[in-house]
Amino acid sequence: MTTFNRRSVLRAAAAGAAFGAAPAYLRSAAAADIIQVAGIHDASGGIDIYGRPMINCLTLAVEELNAKGGVLGRQIALKNYDPQSNMQLYTQYATEAATRQKAAVVFGGIISASREAMRPALRRYHVPYFYSLLYEGGVCDRNVFCMGSTPAQTLQKFVPFAMKRFNAKKIYVLAADYNYGQITAKWIKKFASENGGDVAQADFFPLDVNDFGPTIRKIQSTKPDLIMSVLVGAAHNSFYRQWVASGMKDKIPMASTTFGIGNEQSLTTPDEHNGIIVSYAYLDGIKTPENIDFIKRYKSRFGEKADAVTEGAAMTYHAVNLWANAVKEAGSIESSKVIATLENGLSLTGPAGKTTIDAATHHDVLDVYIAEVRGGAYHVLESHQQQRPADTAAVCDLQKNPNETKQFVIDVKV
Repeated sequence: MTTFNRRSVLRAAAAGAAFGAAPAYLRSAAAADIIQVAGIHDASGGIDIYGRPMINCLTLAVEELNAKGGVLGRQIALKNYDPQSNMQLYTQYATEAATRQKAAVVFGGIISASREAMRPALRRYHVPYFYSLLYEGGVCDRNVFCMGSTPAQTLQKFVPFAMKRFNAKKIYVLAADYNYGQITAKWIKKFASENGGDVAQADFFPLDVNDFGPTIRKIQSTKPDLIMSVLVGAAHNSFYRQWVASGMKDKIPMASTTFGIGNEQSLTTPDEHNGIIVSYAYLDGIKTPENIDFIKRYKSRFGEKADAVTEGAAMTYHAVNLWANAVKEAGSIESSKVIATLENGLSLTGPAGKTTIDAATHHDVLDVYIAEVRGGAYHVLESHQQQRPADTAAVCDLQKNPNETKQFVIDVKV
């Protein structure tokens, strides 16, 4: 990650301010007529491949709301901050959004460390916070709404599907070496075991690792039936290229819980990605009227060559609109009223399908899709409606314990 010093913070703060400048018509409007909203996503740095489409979808959602008259008759002023994959800047910008900007809501965060860097500050200042990327589960905080999928929502269906599709019993897991990768590997082992298989080996890699030669040799000697990839970030993309170069791609099939959330299908060649199967709460290949129309609007706004819409991006779009609907229903941007309204089973049907806030966990009940990557596109193979966040529900009940403020490490029993 980026090193933290006074000069880098001042330089980043200047860049963030320019990045977040409001349109002229908003700057000239009376302050009382404006609702301040903040986005805190990486537009640069090591994990910006995840941040860019999220910023696009946040921008699109706000622009569409403003074009329809705003919320409660007030226009929305969006300020986007770029923390440059620096966790300390996440904390700084969350505090700035809450205190200087007086944001009514914050959308942001990518890896779990970025979410946890912001969550305490936003809770302290009573600013509702939406986190939209898939993650390992367990956040239990009434001030936070987790829009992305958790392992129990995707893997319970995905692992047996992959095992059946490839007639696989022996699985080799490659995962990023932080909470999401480590916990997801445990869920893979659990669901593999429940379906008559096993994880023969699980290897974990720091985010900056890009040499997978020794690992490929280990895979060749282990001879698994299936590889499950939980690799994350630009450096880890090297694995897919090295895997093809080794001549192993057509010999051992691959499934992934992460391939595509950084638009890897656009960064790799068809030779490198054809045949990989994935599972998410959103895929741009979903053939519903809502998603087809959404993709048209997205490309019209950002161009045909814009970053493809990922789960994190689509869930950011859902999050903005769920928040706006809650504000309208509550008749106020006051945080306690908005949060209470969101807890009343508020739903939205959008590009990702139907999403509903679960009051007990503040996570989404959502639709899940399984697809094959081919030719840079997703071809949906199965869909599963309204999957509940059972993993987080096992440790979190905000209706009974509304003052809980932690992320639980979920005990995955194999």
